[in-house]
Amino acid sequence: MLSRLWLTGYRSFELNVFGDKDPKLVVLEYALTNSLRVFLDDGLEWVISGGELGIEQWGLEAATKLKADYPKLQTAMMLPFSDFGNRWSENNQAHLAQLKLQVDFTASVSQQPYQNPSQLHQYQDFMLQHTDGALMVYDPEFPGKAKYQYDAILRYQEHHDYPFTQISMSDLEEAAQNYADSQQDF
Repeated sequence: MLSRLWLTGYRSFELNVFGDKDPKLVVLEYALTNSLRVFLDDGLEWVISGGELGIEQWGLEAATKLKADYPKLQTAMMLPFSDFGNRWSENNQAHLAQLKLQVDFTASVSQQPYQNPSQLHQYQDFMLQHTDGALMVYDPEFPGKAKYQYDAILRYQEHHDYPFTQISMSDLEEAAQNYADSQQDF
């Protein structure tokens, strides 16, 4: 049983999602929600993610909505460094600030502003050591920035029992079809 799940994956631009009205978001939320329900039905207590634009934020939003059905669920946003997101557009910074208010816990792994890539490695180590497994929207056939997390998880698995569930591009295509089918039933 997983108690604490690291949820991560692609950035929004890597999935060609630009804006919160993009129809792809419906399918992504559907896939994330269904995946999280499986873990929740098996006793998951915490969904822990970062604040990256894309799967991390959408995953935390999906988890927050699931609290209506799973009131014991807790959510946490862990950021790699103290000034995370400060170079984003005003709109994206506002969205991050709003999401911080919705989660149950938020903190920065490094209390320093961004200095160098070692902070990102420390963040990965922290996430691996403070979670029991990972859910990742990532497909090695379509690499992106999440490849760093993917590789870190695989390295960690070499020496630790660390369950890892991936949602691939073909899984997303199947989720899109299942969602479309579910809408036709109404």
